[in-house]
Amino acid sequence: MREDVQVFDVVVIGAGPGGYVAAIRAAQLGLSVCCIDDWMKEGKAAPGGTCTNVGCIPSKALLATAALFEEIELKAGEHGIEVDCPAIDVAKMMARKDKIIRQTNDGILYLFKKNKITFLNGRGSFATADADGYLINVDAPAETKVMAKSVILATGSKPRALPNVPFDEDRILSNSGALALKKVPTTLGIIGAGVIGLEIGSIWKKFGADVKVLEAMPDLLTFADSSVTKEAKKIFEKQGLSMEFGVRIDHIEDNGERVSVSYTDKDGKKCEMWVERLLISIGRVPFTASLDAPVVGLKLDERGFVEVDKECRTNLPNVWAIGDLVRGPMLAHKAEEEGVAVAERIAGRKAFVHLERVPSVIYTEPEIAWVGKTEDELKKAGREYKVGQFPFMANGRARAVGETQGFVKMLADAQTDEILGVHIIGPQAGELIGQACEALAFGATAEDLSLICEPHPSFSEALKEAALAVNKEAINF
Repeated sequence: MREDVQVFDVVVIGAGPGGYVAAIRAAQLGLSVCCIDDWMKEGKAAPGGTCTNVGCIPSKALLATAALFEEIELKAGEHGIEVDCPAIDVAKMMARKDKIIRQTNDGILYLFKKNKITFLNGRGSFATADADGYLINVDAPAETKVMAKSVILATGSKPRALPNVPFDEDRILSNSGALALKKVPTTLGIIGAGVIGLEIGSIWKKFGADVKVLEAMPDLLTFADSSVTKEAKKIFEKQGLSMEFGVRIDHIEDNGERVSVSYTDKDGKKCEMWVERLLISIGRVPFTASLDAPVVGLKLDERGFVEVDKECRTNLPNVWAIGDLVRGPMLAHKAEEEGVAVAERIAGRKAFVHLERVPSVIYTEPEIAWVGKTEDELKKAGREYKVGQFPFMANGRARAVGETQGFVKMLADAQTDEILGVHIIGPQAGELIGQACEALAFGATAEDLSLICEPHPSFSEALKEAALAVNKEAINF
């Protein structure tokens, strides 16, 4: 055993949602743990990864501000509230966002301390491997090395750039730059109509930006249920969000004042878009460059993901990888579940992660959320199913608060009545989907959910009514 380095049972590289949760669970199980992460803000360690620093948390903070702004601007009068023309102080809004981020960073640091986890603020990479375990370099102001028998890789992902179009985070933006603008852009172009593009577009649209979205796919959110996609497209276009599908980006040029985007539309016509700011949101790629994978022979696939089995084991003994580094959806909660499961396995316990039950949420207005199978997937598989759908227009709580767009759609097995998928577009979809996740986890039937007494008036009644509708027994529609 080496005497010149500190030795741990587990070293976790990365303190995003997957990494910090894995570290905490491993420590709870009695293992000595070191977590390494290089995020810094204003000279201070900022654990939490992309999610906390430039993703989930800041985007939800800005979405909340945008929703409140729109509520005051467009809806206050309906409630008999007279308000002069509202204005947005972008600097103050960003300060609020940054405060929330810092609170989350500090909360993670507190949890490390509480669980007696050694935290090193630097970049971790493989140095060597031998019978004692893995030697890890920590590139920090005070460069150090640590060693562990087990290593969990949780370095996450980074935005995918277009070829020869680097992010400058001033005029050509990734999610990071788009969540830190100093003023509302007059025009905002977005390449990519995925989750990030829609959420960020929604934020700046509410503040008055003219937003146009270009998407290569032939339709919106092709991975979601088609009926939800159709409804979302209709609502977003009504809100003034301009979207074009089936486009091919030909050339992007920044002249110092505006960005031009030359593209070919779905009919083969050559087009050009001029915008003040351009967000490129075409997906993310695993961040493995800093790990020095070749040093120890860590195997990556042709797309750069770390190859793992169904339990997140890599090709190396006692090396695990989770979250955005591996197959499956790039979602914070998926990474958390994998992190906990890997910690359990290292401690000798059995653990399971059901990727097919991982929910997805888009925090636009209205919100979109789903879990389980889509109708198209069931058709393709040749599985017989039943459909129950209930509109929020028929929900008392939705009418009371003026949020009646959308519906809850439930899919159940035609013979057994087992719930196979739930798809929601409407108010509080991101909260309601939790009930659907529980239903799928316990193998509930539509009848099971229809027999639950929900509070009245509440949005959750829409889920019950959709369950009733599966068997053509809806009460309020």
